[in-house]
Amino acid sequence: MVKMLNKSTGNEGDISRQYKEHTSRKYTYILSGLVLLFVMLIFSISIGSVDIPPMEVVQTLTGHTVSVRWDSIIWNIRLPQVLTAIVAGAGLAVSGVVMQSILRNPLGSPFTLGISNAAAFGAAFAVMVLGTGSTHSTVGDAVVISNPYTTTVVAFAFALAVTAIILAFSRFRGVTPEVMILVGVAMGSLFSAGTMFLQYFADDVQLASMVFWTFGDVSRASWSELALITGITLCTVIYFLLERWKYNAIDAGDETAKGLGVNVEKVRLRGMMCASLVTAIIVAFLGVIGFVGLICPHMARRIIGDDHRFLIIGSMIMGSLLLLCADTAARVLIDPYQLPVAVLTSFLGAPTFIYLILGGRRI
Repeated sequence: MVKMLNKSTGNEGDISRQYKEHTSRKYTYILSGLVLLFVMLIFSISIGSVDIPPMEVVQTLTGHTVSVRWDSIIWNIRLPQVLTAIVAGAGLAVSGVVMQSILRNPLGSPFTLGISNAAAFGAAFAVMVLGTGSTHSTVGDAVVISNPYTTTVVAFAFALAVTAIILAFSRFRGVTPEVMILVGVAMGSLFSAGTMFLQYFADDVQLASMVFWTFGDVSRASWSELALITGITLCTVIYFLLERWKYNAIDAGDETAKGLGVNVEKVRLRGMMCASLVTAIIVAFLGVIGFVGLICPHMARRIIGDDHRFLIIGSMIMGSLLLLCADTAARVLIDPYQLPVAVLTSFLGAPTFIYLILGGRRI
């Protein structure tokens, strides 16, 4: 009997040690990602049409004035753009990982659910019907959005409208998460058609304004827009972290989750609303940025697994890194011109997602 007790105690000790090693590896991955993100932040600020030595970037960020010119470049241009890329990437990625969990579908993301397409239609509607696109006499400012806040509000309203439609369908009896995905795809197709309809009847200025807005770009955000995006993203991330155990339960199946006391319908409804809110505010201010919310959760799963205690944070770091790297590359790829970051995320996202599918592991 004593031997059996000792053996049982030893097994429990081995299991406890293995669990601690397992979780410590995940923490190591997350900390490594944060360090890499910080290094990439300094590198991204330092390069561009005017190169600034990394050490002098650090000195400037810590409050030491090295050069008045560099102070202006860093604080007024590059730092807001870099921080916007980090926050927007994290917001889109965390929205994607939550949508994939609560819908139990690896294709769930703001892009595939039609939220981005609806925002693009709202912006096109504002440009054409409300007249928010205009021209300037100079060649450099040939096309601008004359009233960006009106355009943003309308785009935000249409993005939330699609969310409301998808959630309305979810209230019908017997509607599965797969059906919700299909409804989102249908809504995306509908609003894409609506955008093309408006573009067909638009004049040159309106058409140019629509296309300009559709190109997602993090350089549009000022400190005030960055503060708003950061505040909403931070609040929703806190909510998602509080719900992390429920998302783990839903991953095991709706019936299993209900057996554990989880109100699956309520968790799904609230999760969709919060994820859509983050997506809507990001897309409304920055334009359509595809694939970040789709591929970053899958990339994070390959590294740290499916446990939402770590997956939520890991996906955010992955999204920030991806969007920041894409923005940095877009800034220097064809210098002195700057590509919209959405162009690179689409170019990189499609082959990366195909690789994840064909890589031999089920997503």
